[in-house]
Amino acid sequence: MGPDVPLLNDYKQEFLWKRFPQTVLGGLRLKLGYCAPPYVYIHQLVLFLTPWLLGGIGTLLFQLRVLNEAFAGVVSGVLMLGVGATLQGLAWCMAHRNEVVQILPAANNILADEEEVEFTHCVAPETVRFVVPGKKFLGNVVFHTCLAGALCGLSTWYLLPDRLTGLYGHTSGGLGAVVTLFALSWVTVCIGEYSLIINTATETATFQAQDTYEITPLNRPFYILIFITVDLALRFSGSSMEELQLAVQVLHVLFVTLPILWALGILSPLDALLLWSMEQTLVYGLGGSAMSGNIRLLVMFLSSVCVAIGTFFIPFSLGVVLFNVGMGFLLSQDLTQLLELVKGATPTLGLGWWGLPLSLMLILGALTEAGLLHQLYSGNLTLNTSFIEHWESSVVPPNPQEVISWFLIALFLLTSLLRELQGACVLGGAMLNPLYPKRVMTVQAFRQKTRCLRIAGIFRRILLNLVSPLAMIAYLSVDESLGKLHTVSLAIGFTRAFRMVWQNSEAALLQMVLVVIIKLAGGHRVPHWQELGTTVQLILISLVLNRTSQFISKLRFALTVLITSWTENKQRRQSAGTLLALNATLCPVLLAIVALSAILSAPLLPLFTLPVFLVGFPRPLRSWPGTPGTACPCLDSVYYKQLCKKLASALRPAIANGAFGSCNPGSHYLGRFQGRLLWISVLEKGYGYCTVNIKGLELQETSCHTVEARRVDEVFEGSFDHVERPGQCFRLLNPHWGNSLTPCTLLPVRVYSDAQNVLTGIIDSPDHLRQLNSDFLKTLVWILLRYCLQNVTCAAHRTKSHSVQTSGRKSQSSQHAIPSEPGPNVVKVDAQLRPESSSAHLRGRESSSLSSFAGWSDEDDLFGPVPMRQQMRMVVRTDEEQTELGLGVSLPGSVEIHSLYESMALSSLPTLKPLGLGLGLGLPVVDKGKENSTAPISTTVLVNSQPLHFTSPHSELFSLPPEWRTAQLTSSKLQVLQASFPEAWFCFCLSQLVMENFGEGDFEQVVLDLQDDRALRDLYTQVVLSCSVALGADTHVFSPSLVFKLYCGDGPWTEGMEWLRANKELHQLTLRAFRYSVKLLVDQASLGPVESLNELYTTLQDYNDNWFIGLVSDHSWQDSVVQEKAYLFSLGHDLHMGTYTSRVLSLQENLVQVGVLNEEGVRGQWANLSWELLYATNDDEERYSIQAHPVMLRNLTVQAADPPLGYPIYSSPPIHLRCL
Repeated sequence: MGPDVPLLNDYKQEFLWKRFPQTVLGGLRLKLGYCAPPYVYIHQLVLFLTPWLLGGIGTLLFQLRVLNEAFAGVVSGVLMLGVGATLQGLAWCMAHRNEVVQILPAANNILADEEEVEFTHCVAPETVRFVVPGKKFLGNVVFHTCLAGALCGLSTWYLLPDRLTGLYGHTSGGLGAVVTLFALSWVTVCIGEYSLIINTATETATFQAQDTYEITPLNRPFYILIFITVDLALRFSGSSMEELQLAVQVLHVLFVTLPILWALGILSPLDALLLWSMEQTLVYGLGGSAMSGNIRLLVMFLSSVCVAIGTFFIPFSLGVVLFNVGMGFLLSQDLTQLLELVKGATPTLGLGWWGLPLSLMLILGALTEAGLLHQLYSGNLTLNTSFIEHWESSVVPPNPQEVISWFLIALFLLTSLLRELQGACVLGGAMLNPLYPKRVMTVQAFRQKTRCLRIAGIFRRILLNLVSPLAMIAYLSVDESLGKLHTVSLAIGFTRAFRMVWQNSEAALLQMVLVVIIKLAGGHRVPHWQELGTTVQLILISLVLNRTSQFISKLRFALTVLITSWTENKQRRQSAGTLLALNATLCPVLLAIVALSAILSAPLLPLFTLPVFLVGFPRPLRSWPGTPGTACPCLDSVYYKQLCKKLASALRPAIANGAFGSCNPGSHYLGRFQGRLLWISVLEKGYGYCTVNIKGLELQETSCHTVEARRVDEVFEGSFDHVERPGQCFRLLNPHWGNSLTPCTLLPVRVYSDAQNVLTGIIDSPDHLRQLNSDFLKTLVWILLRYCLQNVTCAAHRTKSHSVQTSGRKSQSSQHAIPSEPGPNVVKVDAQLRPESSSAHLRGRESSSLSSFAGWSDEDDLFGPVPMRQQMRMVVRTDEEQTELGLGVSLPGSVEIHSLYESMALSSLPTLKPLGLGLGLGLPVVDKGKENSTAPISTTVLVNSQPLHFTSPHSELFSLPPEWRTAQLTSSKLQVLQASFPEAWFCFCLSQLVMENFGEGDFEQVVLDLQDDRALRDLYTQVVLSCSVALGADTHVFSPSLVFKLYCGDGPWTEGMEWLRANKELHQLTLRAFRYSVKLLVDQASLGPVESLNELYTTLQDYNDNWFIGLVSDHSWQDSVVQEKAYLFSLGHDLHMGTYTSRVLSLQENLVQVGVLNEEGVRGQWANLSWELLYATNDDEERYSIQAHPVMLRNLTVQAADPPLGYPIYSSPPIHLRCL
C-alpha cells in the first residue's frame, strides 16, 4: 500500500463533512445530503435561536429596570422551561404514536439510504421526529428539561450587558467589545441548549463507544455552568478578590471560544472528565496510584479523601505522623489480595500468608521509628533554651533533617546507578549498557552472565523497599511543618507525603531529593517557597516533574512523526513538504500545543497520524473506559494464555530489580519471541506490587504486521546482539535510538517453541511409506494392549478376582467364551429390552413364534436405517463369584426374533446354524460334536460368531470387546494378511506390560502363558488387520495425500471405514495409532531408524506420556497447550506451495526480548484511533492510519488497543505481581 492511500474514502469524506458542521453548531443539521423542504431548516433555526430570544426578554426587562437581575434570569428560565417541556412532550407523543411503516424509495447515495427522511408537511410526525428526536428515558426528559430552564436563566444573569460593562467597560475596546462578547456568548449558550434539549450533536471527544444513559447531552451545558459558577463565586464574595475578578474576565473571553474547543475535542466528556479528575487528584494530591479499574479508582479515591479529612482534624502532631504512616502503608497495598487469602484462594503470584507477618513487622518498625524521632526532635525544641544556657552556644546539636537529607541524596544516587545497570540501554536508551550480556543464546548462559547484575538488583531492591521508606519517614517525622498542621494544604500535603513513601518509593525519593537540593542551594531565599512547607513543595515538585517528563515524551513523539513523514519513503505523502514547512513556520504554536497537552496530561493527537497535531481530551492513563481483559479470541489465543502466567512470573524479579526502568502506571512494553508479540501495560503500582495487563497480538502476520515485526527484531538484535559497527566511539551508541521501542531486558520464560518443517522427501518417499504400514500395525497392537489395561471399569473389577500366580489354575473363560463342555463356567444370558425400544421390537413381540413369519407385511420395518438392538446382560459364573456384565448390541445384519427362546439371536439357535450365520472367520475351530452341550438351551448361547478358548487365566485382562470382531473380513483375505501381523512385537509388548502392571508373582510364567495363548493372538490378529484393511493399508503403500487425509480423520469411504467409524472407540484408537505412526515416520527419517523392539516401545511410551499428536484445530490441542504438555505434533498442508508440513511445539525455557515503548506515542496514536473510528467512523481496513510504520510501530499499536477499536487475540485480566 503506497503512502498516498486516501485518508478517508469518498463516502466517509462526505459523511464527515456533513457531521462536522452539526458538531460545531450543537446538532443543528443544515447539511443533510439530500433535498429537504425549507420548513425543516426554518424549524431548526427558530429552535436554535429560542434561548437567545427568551434570554433577550429577561435582559430587556432588566435593562428597562422593570425587574432586577435575579428576577430577569428567573423569567428567562421559566420561559425556556415551558418551551422545553412542550418540545419534549411533543417528541414523546410522536415517538409512541403507532403508524404504518412505509418502505422509502431507494436512492443512489449510500448516505441517503441510511438517513433520508420523506417529509409530508411542516408538523407531520416524521418532521417532528427529525427536528426533535426526543429522549430514550422519561427521567432524562424531566431532568434535561429542568436543566435547560436553569441554564437559560443563569446564562441571562451571566451575560447581562451591565455585568459585561462592569468587567470590560474600562478597557480600550469599550462598548464594541461588550457588544461582540454579548452576541458571541449567546451563540455559545444556544449551542449548549440545542444540544441539551433539541438534538444532541456527535462529539469529537468521545470516550465510550455507546452512550447508553444519554450522558452526551450534558457535556456542553456542564462546561457552561462551570464558567457561570466562577462568576457567581465572585458575585457572592464581593469584588475585593482581585485574583478571582481577573479569572472571571479571562473566563468570559474563553466562554466565546467554547464552540471551538468542543469542535476540536479538547474538552473531555463527563465520564472521562470524572475519571481523569479522580485519577489526577489521587496521584498528585493524595499520593496514590492510577488504578486498573473504575470501581477500584472510586473506592481508593474516597478512602484517600477520608484519610486527608482525618489528618486535618487530628489535634496533635504525633497522632498525624502515626496515623499517616499506618494509613499510607495500608492504602499502598492491594487489599484485594488479602480478600483472596480470606476466601481461601491463592493470591496472584504473591507471598501468601507469609506476607502478613512481614508486613506487620515492617509497619511496626516504621511506626516506632517515626514516633521516636518525632518525640526526640520535639524534645530538642523544648529543651533548646536549657542547652544554650548550659553550653553557652559552644555545642550546637546537628539538625537531624539535614543529616537525613545527605543520606537521602546518597541513597538516590546509589539506587539510580543500580537501576541503570540492570537494563540493556542507559541514558534514556541513547547508549548500550556495556555490562549487559550480549549474544546470549541459552537460558543457562544468560543466568550465568547476569549473576552479578541480579545480585546488584537484589541489593537495590533492599535499599528501595526497606531503607528508602524508613529514611523518608524519618525526614518527614522531624519536619518543622508539623507544628502548623491545621491548614488544608498541609493536611493534604502530609497525607500525600507519607502515602507516597510507600506507594512509589522510587518517585518519592527523587522528589524528596529535589526538595532537599533546593533547600541546600538556598531555596529559602525564593519568595514564599519556604512558607509552603516541605509537603506542599513535594506536591509542586511532583507536578513539575511529571509535566516536564510528559512534555519531553510528547515532543519526541511529535518530532518522530514530523521527521519520518519525510525520511521514510513509504510514509512520504504529496503533502509532506507542505506540512513540514507549516510546522517549521508555526513552531511556537506547535510547542504551545505540546505544552498544553502536557499541562492537561492529555494525549497529543496526530490527526490521521500525520504531522497535524491537536490536543486530545484528558482521559485516564489506561486510555479506555473499561477494565482491561477484553479480546478477539481465535485458535492462536491459547498460546498467549499459556505464556501469560509464565511471563508474569518472569516479570516479577525484572520489575523489582529495575530492569524495566521506573515502570510507572501508563508505561507500555513490547515482548517478542519467535512469531509472538506481547503487549504489556502497567495499570497500577503500589508498595511491593504491580498490576499489569498482558495482550497477545495476532500470529497470522499481515504485510503491515510483518514489516513492523521485522523492525522490532532489528531493534532487539542491535541491542542484545551488539552488532559490530566501525569506530570505537560509536560502538556503544544505540543504532535505533529514534525508534519508539527501546530494548530493556531478556526474560527467561517457559514457553512453547514453534518449529515448522517441510516434509518433502519424507512423506512422499516410497521406502518411508512402506515402513509406515509396518509401524502402524505395531503401534495399533501397542495401543490396544494398553487400552485393555487402562480400561478403568474392567481393570478395577478384574484385578479383584485375578492376581499373578505361579501355580496354574483351571482355565477360566472370558466374557466372550463358551465352555467346550458342560460345567460351572457357563455364560448365562438374561436378555432385557431397553425401555426406549423402537416399534420394530414391539412388532417383534407380537410375533410370538417362528411360524409367525407368514403374517409379516411389507410395511414392517425389519431392517430400518437405525435398528434398535437388544441390550443383553451377561452373567459370568466362576468358581469364586458371579459377575454381571453388559454385553452390548447383537451383530449388525442379524435378525432378532422374539419368541419362546427368550429373545435369542438367530445365530444362537442350533437349528439355524447351517444357514451360515455366525461364521467365525480366522478364529479357532470348535468341535461340532460339542455343539449340543448339556447346558440349558434357554440360558446358554454363543456370545459371538465363534467361541474363544483362552488357555491363560490372565488373557481376560487383554480381551477386546466383541463388537470389534464384526468386520466383514473373509478368511482368505485374513490368511493373506496374517503374515504381516507382528507376532514378535505382540509378544514383546505383552511381556513389557506384564512387568509394568503386575506387582507380584512369577512374571516369566505369566508372560509365557500369555504368549502361548493362540486364541488371544488370533483375536488381536483379526482386530488389528480389520482396522488396517479399513484404512486401506492392505493395498501396496500409502500415498502422501491419503496419509494426510487419514491423519486428519477424513479417509475415503469404504465398507471397512464405515464399520470402523461405527465403533467409535476403536476408531479413535486406530486414529491415534496412525498418528503415532506418522510421527514415528518423521522421527525415523530425521533421526534414523528404530533399531530394536525396546527402542520402539520406549518411543511409543514417550509419545503417550509427553506428546500430543493430533491437529491444531482439535479442542484437545488447545487443552494440551493450557495443561502444558511437553511436546505437540501436527501435520499440515500448504495449499499454495503444494507441500506437506509438520509442526512441533516444544515446551522449554527460552529468552523473551522486552522493550519499553514511548508511552506518549502510544497514547497519541490511541487518541487518534478513538477519534477516527468513533467520530469519523473510518473503519476501512486499508486506511492510512493503520499502515505499517517501522519507527512508530503504528500497526502494532492499533492492534493492541482495547476492543472494539483494537483487535488483540488475547488480553489477560489485571494481573497482580508481588515485586517486593
